[in-house]
Amino acid sequence: MATNTLYEQNFPHMSPAWTRIFNFVAERAEGSYIYTDDGRKLLDFTCGIGVTNTGHCHPKVVEAIREQAGNFIHAQANLVIHKPMLQLIEELRDIVPPSIDSFFFANSGAEALENAVKIARVATGRQNVIVFSGSFHGRTVGTMALTTSKTVYRTGFGPLPSGVFVAPFPYAFRLKMTEAEASAYALEQLDHLLASQTAPKDTAAILVETVLGEGGYVVPPKSFMKGLREICDRHNILLILDEVQSGFGRTGKWFAFEHFEVEPDIITAAKGLASGMPLSGVFTRTDIMLKLDVGSIGGTYGGNAVACAAAVATIRAMREEKMLENATERGIQLMTGLRKLQEEHPQIGDVRGKGLMIGTEFVVDGRADKAKHLVKDVIHSAEEKGLLLLSCGTYDNTVRWIPPINVTAGQINDGLNIFGEALKEAIK
Repeated sequence: MATNTLYEQNFPHMSPAWTRIFNFVAERAEGSYIYTDDGRKLLDFTCGIGVTNTGHCHPKVVEAIREQAGNFIHAQANLVIHKPMLQLIEELRDIVPPSIDSFFFANSGAEALENAVKIARVATGRQNVIVFSGSFHGRTVGTMALTTSKTVYRTGFGPLPSGVFVAPFPYAFRLKMTEAEASAYALEQLDHLLASQTAPKDTAAILVETVLGEGGYVVPPKSFMKGLREICDRHNILLILDEVQSGFGRTGKWFAFEHFEVEPDIITAAKGLASGMPLSGVFTRTDIMLKLDVGSIGGTYGGNAVACAAAVATIRAMREEKMLENATERGIQLMTGLRKLQEEHPQIGDVRGKGLMIGTEFVVDGRADKAKHLVKDVIHSAEEKGLLLLSCGTYDNTVRWIPPINVTAGQINDGLNIFGEALKEAIK
């Protein structure tokens, strides 16, 4: 009763700008489950939008947070060097390419992206940035201009910063092409953009999500990623890979770019880095960082001691418990199950992904925009049956699957069974 009173008195005062997909009140969470104040147990395949990759309240992460909170909560990086940040750098150096040897920490993915663009502009002496259709890089003033997945993130907030140009992403299903055709088309259009709108000598960086996130969970062809690297090398343009959602084991690799055999000039990371603590990073080469004036990037809370301790524990737990290998195995299991459901339900137009970053795109009468309400019904039906899912894509017609990367085979089966029942209920 006390919780209900708390809800009734305070929920109306939460900003209505937050979307509200579900109405339960969470009491606690553990592993792959959230427990509500009214006694429900929900299988959480949302992970706070790809944040709690190690599951909720992983014991090793919780212990690291508790220990660090008792020793040193905050140390501003300009003033005090603390051990957790140095330990985190040591852990990161083992999982990034050897060429990436300079690390800057911030609080959110958007903050990391803004700093990455600033770094690229200073390092190259150029001003323009190329992004791709369907991109999501944040909702701050700077990153709004980089984000093209939905108009809701930009409408009414203009004018937006200039110097951003948009190229097509190789979204094979949407383009009605094979992956090879989509890759060739996207690279051709990128060359056209460099010839018609932003000259290479004016282009500081090409920025791309290694796996398209909010735009639909679309994995680009390897040939496209290799093509980006070649174009950047040809024109001395920096390649920034946004690994905010696809990083830290989500796709079965530490970073999704490892699937494509390319190396970025700059990596942005956040979300799964610290298992729920606010921490993000920009990782690049020292020669690039040295182009910056001292003090030109920074922040009060960047590299917070408790958040860094959580990140160290996160990386070590992932390695010790072989979570990346599990993400690959459970991803195959989930993909196989979803494709079986696709055979039974023609409304599922496409199933795609890497590891445990999987998208199930719905279409109605061959159209994405007509499937939005169906996906909403499926998600709410699944929640009523004990499974939490999210949508993504420009038309919110794709269900995105982001369970913890230490999810069990039994939990994947439970999720598939609930999803199958939700499909039957929603598709009548």
